[in-house]
Amino acid sequence: MPPTRVLIVDDEVLVRSGLGLIVGSAPDLEVVGGCSGGQAEQQTLALSPEVVLLDVRMPDLDGISVLRRLRALPDPPVVAMLTTFDTEEYIGTALRAGAAGFLLKDTAPEQLVHAVRVLASGGSVLSPTVARTVITGYVDGGGPDLTATALTHRLTGRELDVLALLGEGLSNAEIADRLFLGTGTVKDHISAILAKLGAANRVQAAVVAHRAGLVRERRDGE
Repeated sequence: MPPTRVLIVDDEVLVRSGLGLIVGSAPDLEVVGGCSGGQAEQQTLALSPEVVLLDVRMPDLDGISVLRRLRALPDPPVVAMLTTFDTEEYIGTALRAGAAGFLLKDTAPEQLVHAVRVLASGGSVLSPTVARTVITGYVDGGGPDLTATALTHRLTGRELDVLALLGEGLSNAEIADRLFLGTGTVKDHISAILAKLGAANRVQAAVVAHRAGLVRERRDGE
């Protein structure tokens, strides 16, 4: 298998270099380039990365604007936001714009490498701090959200199982192992889930799973 191609977008050269050394230390990952926000679209088209680590705050072009441009490309890469800021405002905006993950810059090196692998395999990633913010902002407050629960009524029983595990941040392969399914079958289920929920990506679907109480119910039943 060829290594996963990764592009790092950050306005600080030292940050790009440091992240590049960490990610590039893994034999199955290849950092194909690094640039600031204004160059991100051009570099993505030229280098064809599979995963982009994207800073939120950049002076020439902010990360959310870059994210929207990258997601609009014909063959968009998987994009995870990388930042020192974990406010709900940035998280919510990034998720709605199609980010597949949100990582803080103080993420441990081994966790960062693992996160890139999960993203490349079709999973979603949220650092523990970000996950708490998402759950606090979208889930806590008196039980399951009725709108989210109504959306999940469109799903079959097997799709609900897949959505619950997706809500835990599992990759396609991990979901397949847990449910004794083929990875291709899981991929088909997730495509159907996204269409039925009207979700742009796995992270948005995971938020629905949390808001509908699926993740909590599954854990309580184990």
